[in-house]
Amino acid sequence: MKHSYFLLALVAVAVCACDNTPKSAFTRKVADYAVVSIPAPDLSGISDNGKEVLNLYRFAADEVDAIYWEQYFGDRNALLDGMEDPVQKEYAAINYGPWDRINGKSFVDGYADRLPGAGFYPADMTREEFDAWDDPDKLSPYTMIRRADDGSLQAVWYHDVYKEHIGKIVNYLTAAADITIKPSVKKYLLSKAEALQSDNYYQSGIDWLEMDDSKMDLVIGPNENADDQLLGVKRSYEAFVLLKNEARTAELMQYVSRIGEFQQDLPGDPAYKTFRPGTGSNIFSCDAIYYAGKANAGIKVIALNLPFDSDVQKDKGTRTILLDNVINAKFNSIVAPAGNILLSGEDATHLSSDAFYWNVVFREVAHGLGVKETVNGTGSVEQALGNTASTFEEIKANVAGVLLVCKLQNHFDIHHIFTWEDALATFFVSLVRSERFGEGASLGRANTIIYNYLHEAGAFQRNPSGQYSLDYGKMETALSDLTALVLETQATGDYDFAIEFEAKYSKRSEDYSADVLNLGLEKVPVDIRFEFKKK
Repeated sequence: MKHSYFLLALVAVAVCACDNTPKSAFTRKVADYAVVSIPAPDLSGISDNGKEVLNLYRFAADEVDAIYWEQYFGDRNALLDGMEDPVQKEYAAINYGPWDRINGKSFVDGYADRLPGAGFYPADMTREEFDAWDDPDKLSPYTMIRRADDGSLQAVWYHDVYKEHIGKIVNYLTAAADITIKPSVKKYLLSKAEALQSDNYYQSGIDWLEMDDSKMDLVIGPNENADDQLLGVKRSYEAFVLLKNEARTAELMQYVSRIGEFQQDLPGDPAYKTFRPGTGSNIFSCDAIYYAGKANAGIKVIALNLPFDSDVQKDKGTRTILLDNVINAKFNSIVAPAGNILLSGEDATHLSSDAFYWNVVFREVAHGLGVKETVNGTGSVEQALGNTASTFEEIKANVAGVLLVCKLQNHFDIHHIFTWEDALATFFVSLVRSERFGEGASLGRANTIIYNYLHEAGAFQRNPSGQYSLDYGKMETALSDLTALVLETQATGDYDFAIEFEAKYSKRSEDYSADVLNLGLEKVPVDIRFEFKKK
C-alpha cells in the first residue's frame, strides 16, 4: 500500500463508546461515527484582535446551530430531554433530530419517518397544493412555507422566522468587524450581517471571495439544499470556522487560472459546457476548527465549493476550500482500512493518501464546472431538475473530478507521486464506503448510482472472497461516459430522464449489502464526528 498514515492535526481518532450503558440498542449506531478530537488551534502569529474575532466567529456559529435545529426538526430540548437512554440521546444529537441520516427512518417513539420536505414545508402539504399556489416567494431558497391562520399556504422569509437568532449573529459579526485590522474582513462581515437580515446574499458572496488575505475564514448562512428532498430548493443554515494553511493554499492557487481549461477538458457536447466562471475564483487549504448546523449533522463534508449563487459564480467565481485535517482524519480512520478490506492483490497497493486528497480537490473544482443555467430556456439547473438536482450535482462532481485528476497526473501536472491507477483505486474505495451514507442523503444516492453504472460497464469484478478487482481502462471510459450524460441532463433540464435514471441505478445490490456487513464486522466507521477543544 502506497499511503502512510498522516500525522494528524486532528489528534485522537477512536470509535466512540461514550457511556456506561453497553446494552443500549444505539451503541452500535453511535459507534459508526468515530470520534475525532479537534485540538485548540495554533494561534501563533495571530494578533489579540484576531483571536477575539475568532471567538466571535464561534459565538455566531453557535447561533447558527440553534437555527438549524429549529429549521430541520423543531424544539431540540423537547426532543433530547424526553429521552431516557443517554446513547439514544447522543445518536439524536449526531443526527440533529429523531431521523437517521442514513435512511430517513425514525428511531424515536412518537415520531414518524422523516418527510421529504423536512421542516421546510407543512407536514400535510401536497405537491399539487404547492404547484397550484400563486406566490413568487414560494421558490425562494430563503423562505419557509407555513400555514396561515385560515389554513392557506404562506411564505415567510428566513430572516423573519429566525429574527432573534439572526439579531445575535449580526451583533457578533458587527463586533468582529469593529475590531479586525483587515479591511477585506470588515467589508465581508458587515456585508454578511446585512445579507442575513435581508436574505439577499449576492453582495456578501462577492465580498467573501474578495476576502483572500485573511488567515481566518468564516462560512456562515443558508447554503446547501440537500435537506429539501421534496423540491430541492430550500437551503439549510450552517457554519464553518477555519484557519488557512497558507503554504498549501499557495500550491493550490496555481490551478485557479486553469479553470477554463478544465471546463473544456470535460467530455461531451461543447454546448453543455458553456458556463464561464468568473475570474475571481480561488482555492484555499484550511484546517477546520468548528462546524455548526447542517455542516455538523450526520455525514461531515471534507471540502466546500461556494457560493452556490449562479450570478456570483458568473460574475466573480467560486472558492474551493479543502478541509485538510478532516480529509486526513477520514482517510486514516475510514478509507485506508476500508481499502484493505475491499481491494484484492495488486489493486490494494494503489491506495494513496495523495490521490485521495487530489480527488477531493478536483471534486470540488468540478462543482464549479458544467452549466448553471439550462441551454433551452427552462431556468436554472437547480429549478429544472428539482429534487434530483443535488443528486446529479454530486454525481457530476465525483466523476468529473477524478477524470480531471487522471488527465493531470498523466501529464505530470500534479507534483505528487501517485498514478492514475492510484487515483481510480482510491476513488473506488471511497465510492463504496460512501454508499453507506444511505438513500437519505443525495451523496449516498449519487455514489450508489455511480457504483451500479460502473458495474454495468464491467469496470470491476467482485470476487468470491468479497474483494474487488478493478479494470482501470473500463473504469475511466465509464466515468467519462457518465460525466457526459450528467452534463447533458443538467444542461437540458431533463427532469423526466433524471427521475428515470435515478430510479434505475439507485437500487442497492446484494454485493453492497455484503460490503456493508464486511465493513461493519471489521468495525470500519461510517463517518466521523467531532470533539471540539478550547484553550
